[in-house]
Amino acid sequence: MKVALLGATGLVGTEMLLTLEERNFPVSELVPLASSRSAGSTVSFNGRDWMVREVSTEAFNGVDVALFSAGGEASLRWAPEAAAKGAVVVDNSSAWRMDPETPLVVPEVNP
Repeated sequence: MKVALLGATGLVGTEMLLTLEERNFPVSELVPLASSRSAGSTVSFNGRDWMVREVSTEAFNGVDVALFSAGGEASLRWAPEAAAKGAVVVDNSSAWRMDPETPLVVPEVNP
């Protein structure tokens, strides 16, 4: 799967990448995304360095799964863009918690 991760250079984003590796999640292509501040840096995933890109609408082209770990403001801005491009969006911010149209998954409550 082509997987995008917005917030790839942050602490939680780094942990998300480690979890994907540990669980052998079937990532054929990683699209690490961040703000312009972090664009151009690299993240390591599955023994390879991946260039971090600045988030944009085009960054979600062909993405199967988009993971969001960049805070509520970024999620509100970019999650609809990723979904419109056909990606399944998984967001760990509080941005959608009270939205009746958005499923809330809490592993301890609804595994």
